[in-house]
Amino acid sequence: MQTLHNLPHKVPPGSKPLVCNECRKGFWQKKSLLSHQKIHTGEKSYECQQCGKAFHRHSYLPQHQRTHSGERPYECKECGKAFGSLSLFTRHQRIHTGEKPYECKDCGKTFVRLSQLNVHHRTHTGEKPYQCTECGKAFSYLSLIIKHQRIHTGEKPYVCKECGKAFRGITQLNEHQRIHTGEKPHKCHECGKAFGHRSYLPQHQRIHTGEKPYKCEICGKAFRQGSQLNHHQRIHTGEKPYKCNECGKAFRQGSQLKQHQIIHTGEKPYECKECGKAFSQSHFVVHQRSHTGERPYACPVCGKTFSSHSSLVTHDRTHSGVKPFGCHVCGKAFNTSSSLCQHKRIHTGEKPFSCHKCGRPFRCRSHLTRHQRIHELLRAADNNKKKIYVCILDYKGRNKPLFPHLNKAFSKIVSSF
Repeated sequence: MQTLHNLPHKVPPGSKPLVCNECRKGFWQKKSLLSHQKIHTGEKSYECQQCGKAFHRHSYLPQHQRTHSGERPYECKECGKAFGSLSLFTRHQRIHTGEKPYECKDCGKTFVRLSQLNVHHRTHTGEKPYQCTECGKAFSYLSLIIKHQRIHTGEKPYVCKECGKAFRGITQLNEHQRIHTGEKPHKCHECGKAFGHRSYLPQHQRIHTGEKPYKCEICGKAFRQGSQLNHHQRIHTGEKPYKCNECGKAFRQGSQLKQHQIIHTGEKPYECKECGKAFSQSHFVVHQRSHTGERPYACPVCGKTFSSHSSLVTHDRTHSGVKPFGCHVCGKAFNTSSSLCQHKRIHTGEKPFSCHKCGRPFRCRSHLTRHQRIHELLRAADNNKKKIYVCILDYKGRNKPLFPHLNKAFSKIVSSF
């Protein structure tokens, strides 16, 4: 410990005469220096008799004990909220005053807390001091690595009391609960549309501004959201990081995996009050629009509106001509993943859709639906005891032989080429 008497040079006026040898921090009083040095030695002399937790400063102990007693002596005159420590009370008051005393020297951004400024600095330095021991991924924030580690452990400690759904983070739970309460506190000033999630509002506002700041370096396509770009890039790389533990099927997006897992669990916790039909979360939101008639997603080219964002994205490809889903066997490209899946069955020979009447298998559900019309027409003919002719081109029944009809249909097909 260096004091005023043993410093090698004269102490400048206004400087602190007591200096910590570990971190060079200065102090006016000896007791302050001794208390500070316990941070480096790890000494914690003040122990809570309730839970055994120990502290290196005496002032920290009574603050901690209020967590057991529930005492909150510091009350805000603006909103009535009470706090157990003076530091928390002081920090809270800045919400009302708007004071942000901690300024970043690099970009000028200001913060309410010093800890927020320290964390913000990492956006400039690129520092990520928290590394996951499981997968090696690094994070700038302690809270992010704690939340990330729950992906590996499967822990979801925050449970919704309404439907029992569990979440890894408290913010996810709070946002989820707005589905049940209907609360939408984040409102767009342009069109008045409100959102339950804070992050949805700036994403939505780009619909009005037309801004698409996230651009794919491979094909040049631009997106409003960073997550959309990340998902899109997996089309080029073929990466499917989300794997189902039940059947091994892999997906590009976590949301796709969650929707798929409902096939195994059969879970449909969201029930429509209009028709009683049950859905998963994402399908429930889209389904409700079938009753309200809401179509919030408009095509900027032709003005056509859609009830879901995915329908708009698919529609956009009719204008752009983009076919991002390519067959690895023959190279043929498609504008939807479902079209590619159907096409792949030509190569694999898979026919997953079977007729429950005659057992005939089909590659596409639409082919099965057309085939089932034959059974319906034949059943109707049996009931009426009439002879019926079924056309394999339009799957309609006729009372007369099909030769004139087929000639007409064939001439239409030929003229279309």
